[in-house]
Amino acid sequence: MFHKEGQKIILITFFLLSTIIVLAHFYVGISWVKTAVQLAALVFLVAILQFFRNPKRVADKNFDEILAPVDGKVVVIEEVEENEYFKDKRLQVSIFMSPVNVHVTRYPASGQIKFSKYHPGKYLVAWHPKSSEENERTTVVINTPKFGDVLYRQIAGAMARRIVNYAEVGESVVQGEDAGFIKFGSRVDLFLPLNSVVTVKLNQKVKGAKTCIATTPKKDED
Repeated sequence: MFHKEGQKIILITFFLLSTIIVLAHFYVGISWVKTAVQLAALVFLVAILQFFRNPKRVADKNFDEILAPVDGKVVVIEEVEENEYFKDKRLQVSIFMSPVNVHVTRYPASGQIKFSKYHPGKYLVAWHPKSSEENERTTVVINTPKFGDVLYRQIAGAMARRIVNYAEVGESVVQGEDAGFIKFGSRVDLFLPLNSVVTVKLNQKVKGAKTCIATTPKKDED
């Protein structure tokens, strides 16, 4: 199953590569060159298909958990100052996606969209410390029953040139459902309450809509 955001690219790529394979068959006289060109075209097509795959996943919906919004590797777990929406300290968990990861963004929690904004920007490598504030990105805030407001940010990387965000202010969303797509390399940041209990570790691989990133915040002691 392939994501709808990739349908046009897949069709164009299939047509162009099919043309290359046919032309190579009739016009390339050297056998090994012909084979190399055709194999390269097939490998490229498989890579495109692999990138836009959209495996069906059903989240075990739980108000007490924040689920991974994407597939990838946890590259940041730290307390930071979030300056766009909260303007105070939050717990940031960042997930880096390589080109081989599934690039579908899924809602990390159920709730109502309070904020959704697109920012044009730079294309620093996704793991750069400034990418969260300077790269092309979208910021989405979900008001959840247990965590309060939770922010996630889709960030374009050095290869990414288009972020797709489906979140619209005022709509109710369901944990694990399709929230968008980032094309060709990227990262997603989560900003959680400081007393959230993080359940992942640095460099851990996570799966969107499946891996628990954090559980219900600890109750403040008197």
